Amino acid sequence: MIMKGKKGVILGIANKKSIAYGIAKACQEQGAEMAITFLNERFEQKLAPIAEDLGCGTRLYPCDVSRPEEIKALRDALEKDFGQIDFIVHSIAFAPKEGLSGRFMDISKEAFDVAMDISVYSLIEITRELKPILSNTSSVLTLSYYGGEKYIPNYNLMGVAKAALEMTVKYLAEDLGRDGIRVNAVSAGPIKTLAAAGIGDFSFMLKWNAAHAPLKKNVTIAEVGNSGMYLLSDLSSAVTGEIHYVDGGYNIMGMPAVEFDENGKPHIAWNGESK
Repeated sequence: MIMKGKKGVILGIANKKSIAYGIAKACQEQGAEMAITFLNERFEQKLAPIAEDLGCGTRLYPCDVSRPEEIKALRDALEKDFGQIDFIVHSIAFAPKEGLSGRFMDISKEAFDVAMDISVYSLIEITRELKPILSNTSSVLTLSYYGGEKYIPNYNLMGVAKAALEMTVKYLAEDLGRDGIRVNAVSAGPIKTLAAAGIGDFSFMLKWNAAHAPLKKNVTIAEVGNSGMYLLSDLSSAVTGEIHYVDGGYNIMGMPAVEFDENGKPHIAWNGESK
């Protein structure tokens, strides 16, 4: 088993539709032991059966990344239960509702600060605080999206946050490489998750991606999970600072696929059907 003997922590599972859950499940199936975190009491109740499903037992810890004391408490709990750990999955992002609709220039400074703190700085803080218990062959993984590279309607503030997150991955990778620690990101295609529900016209994004990705489909959390597991495992021991796309190839496209009728009028092709 690829992850046998590996121990780690997954931050950001909301439910079984979460990308983080897909990664955790893939790691468990390959022999990893792990702990998971919850944001607040409401999520603790929801995640208890998921922790059981993932074989975490009682290793379900509170961690609101806006509270530095909870990150420190997480480190202490992990050290007590595992000693050292071999991987961290950072699947945490947040932007106030105003940052995911309307005109981009109308976003408030308060909303901007919150999005950058929770979605970006938390990766730096978590990595720094947990570094003393990271093994010298460990891997840190975070989650991004193509909206951090190109304009995506309604992604707005989260697109800027993901752009900052991707550069944070690169700078952390260089900084921690001397310690044997790798840092990467998975840039997944659109998936129906709790976080995605806050993005306007998300159902259209799903249709568009499926129509124009070379594989002509949307990805699943299991597919993203397997790619995440690879980046956490020793199979990727020489890979760091990478943004690994798992989006059916959508990111390579420079022009949407179209069909033309007998009069030469173009129609966007939706999975082979002109609409």
